[in-house]
Amino acid sequence: MTEKQQNNLVADPFDSVQTYEPPLKEHVRELRNRLIWCLGFLCGSFFVIATFFANDLMQLLTEPIKSRGIQFIYLGLSEALVAQLKVSFIAAVIVSAPIIFWHIWDFIKPALYENEKKAVIVFSFGSMLLFILGVCFGYGVVFLSAITFFVFMGENLATPMLSISQYVGFLFGFVLSFGIVFELPVVVYVLCKLGVVTVQQLVSLRKYMVLVIFVLAAFLTPPDVLSQCLMALPMIILYEIGIIVAKWGC
Repeated sequence: MTEKQQNNLVADPFDSVQTYEPPLKEHVRELRNRLIWCLGFLCGSFFVIATFFANDLMQLLTEPIKSRGIQFIYLGLSEALVAQLKVSFIAAVIVSAPIIFWHIWDFIKPALYENEKKAVIVFSFGSMLLFILGVCFGYGVVFLSAITFFVFMGENLATPMLSISQYVGFLFGFVLSFGIVFELPVVVYVLCKLGVVTVQQLVSLRKYMVLVIFVLAAFLTPPDVLSQCLMALPMIILYEIGIIVAKWGC
């Protein structure tokens, strides 16, 4: 090899790297294939659940109401079917979530450094755990307590008959709200990490945040004090946990 050839190799040190870098079309093709797999698994899960497990899921979700002697009605010809399909779709999303998350992670993983991979894993695991805890708390504690409260307050006034579609929409909207608000520590930590707020500002704004939390809880829960307090008190605790995490990690 001549000296000129050696100089050309030194002058273009990234040529060999560029030849191994996948082109944009390959990334797009990989993303398309992963989206097809995720959509196919979601559709397959929805078909299986809607065909074989829809009635069991509806029985499970309506049992807290039926056990109190309340009957469901449907006002339109397709209302009961739409409610079953809605429940089946949400169940299919839950079943498909691990596959979808795995494809997302496998797609972005090559572009991350080792410390970024660890941060993403911890962040994702923490967010998922808090969301699940929020859903379980919202359904097992607040929702069932609110149902008992409303039935007790109205049993001497009228005979309750609930629309099945309204009940399903109210149930999932209720527990989803708790799943979202339980992400408060993650939000506080991210805002602190990005420099939007500081720990000192979070502490100084504590009394105002308590007021905001109670207003938000009143907006997200039914119009009774019990549900509002059962959402606001965990949010206050979660805000304090967010401050502690921000002090430790920021």
